[in-house]
Amino acid sequence: MAKPFIEMRDIVKCFPGVIANQQVNLDIYAGEIHALLGENGSGKSTLMSILAGLYKPDAGGITVNGVEKKFSSPRDAIASGIGMVHQHFKLVNPFTVTENITLGEQNGSLLLPADKLKAKITSFSAKYGLEVNPDAIVGHLSVGEKQRVEILRMLYQGSRVLIMDEPTAVLTPQETSDLFSNLRKMADDGCAVVFITHKLNEIMELADRVTVLRGGKVTGTLLREQLNSRELVRLMVGRDVASQYARETVGQGNVVLSLEKVHAWNDMGRPGLRGISLTIREGEILGLAGVAGNGQRELAEIITGLRRVAKGQVRLHEETVTNLPPAAIISRGVSYVPEDRLGMGLVPDLNAIENLLLKSYQQPEYSGRWLLNSQAIEEKAVRLIKQYQIKLASLNQPVKLLSGGNLQRMLLAREISDHPRLMIVVYPARGLDVGATEAVHKLLLDLKASRTAILLISEDLEEILKLADRVGVLFNGQLVGDFPVDQADIDKIGMLMAGSPGAVDSENLAFRNFCQP
Repeated sequence: MAKPFIEMRDIVKCFPGVIANQQVNLDIYAGEIHALLGENGSGKSTLMSILAGLYKPDAGGITVNGVEKKFSSPRDAIASGIGMVHQHFKLVNPFTVTENITLGEQNGSLLLPADKLKAKITSFSAKYGLEVNPDAIVGHLSVGEKQRVEILRMLYQGSRVLIMDEPTAVLTPQETSDLFSNLRKMADDGCAVVFITHKLNEIMELADRVTVLRGGKVTGTLLREQLNSRELVRLMVGRDVASQYARETVGQGNVVLSLEKVHAWNDMGRPGLRGISLTIREGEILGLAGVAGNGQRELAEIITGLRRVAKGQVRLHEETVTNLPPAAIISRGVSYVPEDRLGMGLVPDLNAIENLLLKSYQQPEYSGRWLLNSQAIEEKAVRLIKQYQIKLASLNQPVKLLSGGNLQRMLLAREISDHPRLMIVVYPARGLDVGATEAVHKLLLDLKASRTAILLISEDLEEILKLADRVGVLFNGQLVGDFPVDQADIDKIGMLMAGSPGAVDSENLAFRNFCQP
C-alpha cells in the first residue's frame, strides 16, 4: 500500500483554557479527496491551520512525502505545496483581485505586464467556473466573491495539497458539479485534496475517505464504501439530527414588505438592482436563491436603509419608507442579520454584553439620564446567552474569539429579542456544522410561528427548500423566478441562478437611462 503524502502524528494544540487538538492523527494520500468533518470548535480548522503553517503544534509532528517538516510560517507550507482557503479570508481589501491572487509570489509575478496576469487569472476563472473581475477592489466585493478570489489564489499557486474550506458555498449546482469534476481531475493527477464541508450530500458524492473530529479528537475515519450520512452525523455531533422540519402553515396575514420596481447602484458604481418587485406577508418565509454578487447585498441594504434607492418604492406595512435612515427602519420593527457577522453584524473587539445591547441600550430600562443601568444590561445579556445557548468563556471576552456558530446565535439573539415584524437574514448557516445549523433553523421557524415575515437570502438550495414557503431567484440584480416551494425544481432553480435564456435583462437599459446625468 502507498505511503501517505501527508502524515500528522499525535498533534496537540492548546489555547488558554482550551485544548483544540488532542493527540490527533491524520493521513492524507496523494490522489485522494479526503473530507474533514466536525462541529464548529471541534478542532478541524486548528488542525488545518497547523498544516498550513499558521500555528505551530505544541506536540506531534508532520511529514510531507516522507520528509519531516516544521513549518514556521505559511510561506514554508506554500513552499511544500500546501495551500488553504480559510473560513475567514486572508485578503488585502484595498488591493485588486489580481494583486491579491499574485501576492506572495516569489518569481516576481507582480513585475509582469498586467495584461498577462489578468489573462492568466481570467483563464483560471473560466476553467473552474469562478467568475470574478480581475480589476475589482477586493474590499468592494461580497463575501461570496471574496471566497472565489481565495479559491483562485490557491489554484493559481499550483498547490499539490489543496485544503478547501466550504468552497461550494457560493456556487450554483452546475458550478458545484464542475468544481467537483476539476477536483477529481486534480486528485487523478496526484494532488491530495482536503475538502472541508458541512454538506453531507457533497461528502457522499465526492469523498474517498472521511475523518471526523469532535471535541478536538478523531472519532472515526471511514472509507468511501463505508460512508453513511446518519453515521457521519452521529460521529460529528454525538446524536441524530433532523433531516427535515415539520412545515407549519401560518395563516396568510397582511403584507409586511413590498418593493415596487426598485433600482440601486452597487459599490462599483454599476447597476446592483434592476427593477426588482416582491412582497412578503406575516408568517411567511420568502427564500431568495442566487450566486453571491447578483444583488443580494444591495437588496438587504436598501430595505434596511443602508443603501439608497435610485428608483422605485419600498413600503413597510403600507407605509413608504424609501431611503429612510437605518434608525427609522429599526423603529418600524425590522431586524437584520447580515452575511458578514463580524464585519457588519457584530463589533469584534467588544464583549458579549456590549454586542447584545448595541441596538437597545438607549431604551429607558437600560439607560438613565446620564448613566447606563449596568445591572439591567448584564441581566439581559445573561438571559439571552442562556436562552440561545451561546457558549463563551466569559461575558467580557471579545466576541471575535467565538466560533462561527456562537457568533450567529449571538447575532440572532440580539435581533430576535427585539420582536421584529420583519427579519432579513443573509446566509444564516454559512460555515456552520449540522448541529449549529439545526439550532439556527429552529430559531427562524419559531420566529415564523410568531407571525414575523422573514426574507431568507441563501445560496444553499436545501436550506431554502427546508424553510421557505416561497422561492425566488436573483440573477444580475433581477428577480427571475418566484414560485411556491412545493413547485420548486432544483434543476430549474440552478438554471435560473446561472442565468438561463429566460432571465430577461430589459430593465437594465431603463435603469441606465434613468440614472444618466
